[in-house]
Amino acid sequence: MLYVGLSGGIGSGKSTVATRLAELGAVVIDADGLAREVVAPESEGLAEIVARFGADVLRADGWLDRPALGAIVFADERARRDLEAITHPRVRDLTEQRRAAAPPEAIVVHDVPLLVEAGLAADHHLCLIVDVAAELRSQRLVRDRGMTPQDAAARINAQATDEQRYAVADALLDNNGTREELLDQVESLWQQRLSPYNDNLLADRGVRRELPVRIEDYDAAWPAIAARAIARLQRQLVTAGLDDRVAGIDHIGSTSVPGLGAKDVIDLQLRVLDLDLATSDAFRDALRAAGFVDGRLRTDTPHEWAPEPEVWRKAYFNGADPGTVFHLHVRPADGPGAQLALQFRDWLRANPAERDAYVAEKRRIAALHPGRTEADRAAYPTAKEPWMAAALGRARAWSAAGR
Repeated sequence: MLYVGLSGGIGSGKSTVATRLAELGAVVIDADGLAREVVAPESEGLAEIVARFGADVLRADGWLDRPALGAIVFADERARRDLEAITHPRVRDLTEQRRAAAPPEAIVVHDVPLLVEAGLAADHHLCLIVDVAAELRSQRLVRDRGMTPQDAAARINAQATDEQRYAVADALLDNNGTREELLDQVESLWQQRLSPYNDNLLADRGVRRELPVRIEDYDAAWPAIAARAIARLQRQLVTAGLDDRVAGIDHIGSTSVPGLGAKDVIDLQLRVLDLDLATSDAFRDALRAAGFVDGRLRTDTPHEWAPEPEVWRKAYFNGADPGTVFHLHVRPADGPGAQLALQFRDWLRANPAERDAYVAEKRRIAALHPGRTEADRAAYPTAKEPWMAAALGRARAWSAAGR
């Protein structure tokens, strides 16, 4: 199932988004609700909190006095860390229980304020961030929750910065306007991305690039998109206990070279110690949890300096996210394909003249061989192959010279 992280700073309107997603059919796991559950009267969590912070954080009826505790932990980082050490493991266990109980075809939305702070972003297929200027959030906290401006500022400053949230955001929901405008964004996201993404996961169907070939100007967002995908792959491989069989994960291809125009496709490379790993159910399940599906064995184009096709074998996966086209190449770490992908990337990064010549050639070939239909989808890469063979030779020579 699609697992979506939803977050935003305090006062951002995250609950409004979660409510609408539930109305659209999502199963919403409310981390705040679970946090209250694990500190209910007579719970082990509450007993530990009282032992650490004293009986003054209890109300007369035995429930946790959340404002009293908040006044302590939001003014003292060490106290906040101690509280998180008590509550976070319990909330995490309950979260997994609720997620496991959801229907297998469901879209599960994890509504979690501390998505960034707790390092949870990579656990999810996608992360949605409700974005509101800090000044506006402060005004809402004072108006709607009765906080003083000082309390509001302390709560905001104790959380992740906007920049930290942007780094994990696959989609930003702008809530600087009206409630209706926010809900319109949520519905569009559901229809155009979340629901199709879930359908793709269920059908093991990858997202392919659109036809014909278009060479876009370099987009500075490409490295961040790749970094989020790599973090997800790393997290899921660790969770599956497979990380010791992986040598590394790389952003490769044209989108990995600053300033290089490219197809709007993020190419990633996962270097494995043994390609047989790519055919195992555990590996494919881990990749699906990171958003990669439709795995199949392929062979890279052999070259004269390594002509045996067998050494160029790889597994190839597509991403299931309709918002981004991903190509994931799973290659033996000691094979020529993995080494050449890194050499070519690094050579282009280090040689602006070669980079510029490459994009000029790509634009020329795309104009001649755009691949307008499925029948001639391969026209562009086929026509580019002679230039690539010569360029790869130059990249290998550059790498061998230690430059």
